[in-house]
Amino acid sequence: MEVGLIFKIAAVGILVSVIYQVLKHSGREEQAFLTSLAGLVLVLFWIIPYIKDLFQSIKDIFSL
Repeated sequence: MEVGLIFKIAAVGILVSVIYQVLKHSGREEQAFLTSLAGLVLVLFWIIPYIKDLFQSIKDIFSL
């Protein structure tokens, strides 16, 4: 896993948490929830190739 990816995930986490708090305190809980959901989906799209490689490596190790 690249170090840059970890920094990207951390940056998205910080940004989403700040936006969430601002929206929540302004009474827009629905938009705050959607913002956190969008951040989660974005990070998952970045992580999926690494998860695929992990399962492929496990499959190769056990020769399944």
